[in-house]
This record gives sequence, structure tokens and C-alpha cells, in this order.
Amino acid sequence: MSSTPTDLDATGLVADVVRSSVVDGPGHRYVVFLQGCNFDCLACHNPQTIPGHAPLEGHRPRHRSVADLLDDIRTVAPLLRGITVSGGEPTQQWHFVRSLFGAIKADPVLGRLTCFVDSNGSCPNATWDALAPVLDGAMIDLKCLDPVRHRALTGQGNDEVLSSIRRLHELGRLHEVRLLLVEGHNDDPELVAATARWLADLQPTMRIVLIGLRTHGIRPTEPPLRETSAQVLDRTADTLRRAADFELQVI
Repeated sequence: MSSTPTDLDATGLVADVVRSSVVDGPGHRYVVFLQGCNFDCLACHNPQTIPGHAPLEGHRPRHRSVADLLDDIRTVAPLLRGITVSGGEPTQQWHFVRSLFGAIKADPVLGRLTCFVDSNGSCPNATWDALAPVLDGAMIDLKCLDPVRHRALTGQGNDEVLSSIRRLHELGRLHEVRLLLVEGHNDDPELVAATARWLADLQPTMRIVLIGLRTHGIRPTEPPLRETSAQVLDRTADTLRRAADFELQVI
């Protein structure tokens, strides 16, 4: 039975929480990392959240209720600007996300906090339609515009990802698109230019976060992935700046 948007007893399988983060959305945020993902990304920094991967020592996902999380959020609420649900992939447990965000919106103290998701975008548009009433913003990772290369990077196609970006834009809930550069996989200049055109056609002032790959913490691959060079990062940023008046952040 689907949980209602304010169901305090609704539970989700939680991998971890971080009580104060400044890298998971605007301002200081309480971050809930959910267990489970429908991608199997080569460059994943949280592979323990993917089914079938060996857990990290001490990694013990557990079911937590909305009420339990709200009690914890209240202990740090004065320091926070909002809540972000990440993963894993939060849309895999969207009923729980809707219940959590609905309860936050209904709470007289916590209601001022913004509610964001950090998602790979691989879900039906109906999921975003269901979340929209309690969602302030979505940060979507676009791994690759080319579907073949996207599958090589993630194990899945990108039709739903592109559709999600469009739908969130229509709903006014697209906070930003994140582009993680993986050298030799999605940094080809022609591909970057095509990606820039696709995004510019949707919204030429879109907020884009360009991220250079850091290899610390990712699982071993053969051949090993390389950290994104400053040259590749600068070249890609220049291409994006020439394409449109994007609000571009490079990290």
C-alpha cells in the first residue's frame, strides 16, 4: 500500500545520513543517502549502495521511519537550509521520499526547509509528477548524452534521464544538471558540444555543475579510470560557456 505524503510511519532503507553538508545542494543541508540504485556506474563513489556489490566494513543499511528522521533533523534544524535525499538512487524509494518531504512541509518548525533530491534521473515522469508538490528542486546527473556511451558508463540507457530533465524543467523543479567528466568516456569535444546544444535548447540559462572525476573512493576498473585533468576540465567549460548563458559552476 502506498504511503501518504505525511505518513510518519513510512520507512525507507537508509544507507547513511550526514547532518551537515555544503556539497549536496544550496546551503547547509541534512542529507539522507538511500540504499539501492538502478545504475552500476564505473565512477560510482558509493558502490556499496548498489545491489550485488560487496558492502564496506561497517556499512549496515537499516530501515528508518519518517518520524525517526524528523527527530534527528530537529536536533540540527537551526543550522540547516534544507534536506537532500541522495543515494544510491532516491527515486527507487520515491514513496518514502514523498512521505518524508510531505512531513517536513507539514511540520511547523521544519516547514521552512527546502527539500531536494540528487538523482540519476532514471525513472518515469510519473515519479516526478508525484513528488512535485513536496519537491523544491532536483539535481540530475547526466552521465552522457550518447546512449551507447551512457550504457557503457552506467549499465543502462539514458532515455528516462533525458525525459526526466525535460519534465522537471516543465514542472519548474530542475535545480541543476550535473556533468561528471570521465576522460576517455564522455569528454570528446564533439559530444560535449552536442550536450551543450541539447541543454541550451531546453534552457539557455540552466544551472550546470561541471565535475572533474576524483578517483579516491571509487572501485577498481580495468583499465583504471583517470582523474580529470585541468586541461580537459577547462576545455569542456569553455565549450559550455560558448554554447549559452549557462550558470556554470566547475568543481
